[in-house]
Amino acid sequence: MQENDHELAARLATEAGALLLEVRDELADADPSERKDEGDRRAHELLMAGLADARPSDAVLSEEGKDDLARLDAERTWIVDPLDGTREFGEIPRTDWAVHVALVVGGSPIAGAVALPGLGVTLSTSKPSPLPAVPDGQAPRVIASRTRPGPAADAIAAALAGEMVYMGSAGAKAMAVVRGEAEIYAHTGGQYEWDSCAPVAVVRAAGLHASRIDGSELVYNNADPYLPDLLICRPELAESAIAAVVAAGLGETSQ
Repeated sequence: MQENDHELAARLATEAGALLLEVRDELADADPSERKDEGDRRAHELLMAGLADARPSDAVLSEEGKDDLARLDAERTWIVDPLDGTREFGEIPRTDWAVHVALVVGGSPIAGAVALPGLGVTLSTSKPSPLPAVPDGQAPRVIASRTRPGPAADAIAAALAGEMVYMGSAGAKAMAVVRGEAEIYAHTGGQYEWDSCAPVAVVRAAGLHASRIDGSELVYNNADPYLPDLLICRPELAESAIAAVVAAGLGETSQ
């Protein structure tokens, strides 16, 4: 029986993650830049070959590949990030890096997977993770980039009396919300579709809110893949988080 799109995304993300762990071991003593470049290249090649074999009629947009704008006319487009968090991948033994694989139809991610190889975990739309309960009295934990935190996360944490948490890789941060390690992930300052597409598929399947920081819809497979901001959070916090962003004058997003 042919695997469905959800299963395919999970398998390919997991296989690319396993390959990246091998690259890390092989090049443990190499310069981090060499390790990162080799990881990007080999994971990209694995994903492209896997999608060509399993879904030869589908279009693909990869961070590491040449963009073929024929994807704009395709009914189905896979959007992948072979190695999200290259900085963290290069810093052994950090685990906050990921592999993203997602399928977009009609501008929306309908299947996806995020592998966290350093943790030995793949989260996907194939088997959505149930949201863990938030401990009583837990202040909202707002997760942001460790290198580019951005004003939205600061504004939300201040408005909701939250605690800031810093981490690398968009996928790792989004999955931290799914795994109950944080309640809100807010990003401003620039991303591309491959940074958020698979994470958005996974968090929505788990029952979380995902939008742009002003609450507007995330639309994928655009001619320009720049998609600079993102809000992922528990649904009960979405309204308050968006209000905090708007009150801080950060609510007008543009593609």
